[in-house]
Amino acid sequence: MTYKETLDWMFGQLPMYQQKGAAAFNAKLDNIVQLCNVLDNPEKKFKSIHVAGTNGKGSSSHMLASILQEAGYKVGLYTSPHLKDFRERIKINGKVVSKKFVTDFIAQHRLYFEYHKLSFFEMTVGMAFSYFAAEEVDIAVIEVGLGGRLDSTNIITPEVSLITNIGMDHTQFLGDTLEKIALEKAGIIKRKVPVVVSETQPETQMIFNLIAHQLKSHIVFADVNPAKGYKTDLLGEYQQKNINGVVATIHQLKGFDVPEEAITAGLKKVVQNTGLLGRWQVLQQHPLVVCDTAHNKEGLQLVLEQVKKQSYEKLHIVLGFVNDKDVNALLSLFPKDAAYYFVRPSIPRGMDALKLQELAEGQGLRGKVCKSVKKGFKKALTKANDNDMIYIGGSTFVVAEVV
Repeated sequence: MTYKETLDWMFGQLPMYQQKGAAAFNAKLDNIVQLCNVLDNPEKKFKSIHVAGTNGKGSSSHMLASILQEAGYKVGLYTSPHLKDFRERIKINGKVVSKKFVTDFIAQHRLYFEYHKLSFFEMTVGMAFSYFAAEEVDIAVIEVGLGGRLDSTNIITPEVSLITNIGMDHTQFLGDTLEKIALEKAGIIKRKVPVVVSETQPETQMIFNLIAHQLKSHIVFADVNPAKGYKTDLLGEYQQKNINGVVATIHQLKGFDVPEEAITAGLKKVVQNTGLLGRWQVLQQHPLVVCDTAHNKEGLQLVLEQVKKQSYEKLHIVLGFVNDKDVNALLSLFPKDAAYYFVRPSIPRGMDALKLQELAEGQGLRGKVCKSVKKGFKKALTKANDNDMIYIGGSTFVVAEVV
């Protein structure tokens, strides 16, 4: 198969959370354990850092990779979801996995995948681990896909575990309280492996302390002694919380020489070193156009606070969601004096733009329905003057269609 045919098969045949939602969730590790046995256990052939959390885990993972690259290491980076190309999920020193590796891996193991009915995420994790092992990376930064305890990535024994923060997201899988969600995220803590928590939260602190104590794992709450004086090229004041966790994680990493100048340079060159997209990404200046992949209550609160701090005459918001969110709760966060352009992200579980408009009107938000994300963005551009601001968000998949 060609690369495109391979992707069509991967996306079309196997369940994938970003396309199908709950139907793709497989809450057990049996399949990935068996697959990695077939692959000769690649996850045991490289060192790693494991990153979980509700918000900030993607930014933190990219920061860690950038710092370790600046320190001279060959660094694997596994993240999800992708914005434009599947290969964004699997990188070494900022370079995406080759199309040939993707097509060869699927061709070699396709019968196994079909017979055992592996999920998209399981076979992608297997692919990433195989690639990092084959390329003999010095260390890989592995981002959890969903949750932690039963996530397919959770068969590694990392050098350090990092949990960024806990918020109310994916509650249908992880639980309906912060405490329950924290238990799932804490599932990445391994015996005698240090764990860093970026943000101290009263509801979750005791849980993390208890599990770390049971596993004899040293635990650090990074915001107790925040990392001061560091700057990052990832825009948004909320990145300071991620910096705290990342710097503390580097300090807990044993056996690697990471000088202070590598931390400083790595934080300043995250986009250049890793190719990260969609985190307070400025697309143009006049009018100011910013997109951000924040898609849950805690993440959107931070981003909308950042929006308030910008200088503009009028705010335009291109907004879309997916169906498995508590959209009413999210809409309550948005300003009532903005002009809205309601859109549907082009995936099966994208929320209908007319339904979104109806819910938004119930929250006092007024705007137009647009036939696509791109048309919504184009409409906003025609209505905005040079001194206005356009914010694009609500869903990773909305941002993916404009970056």
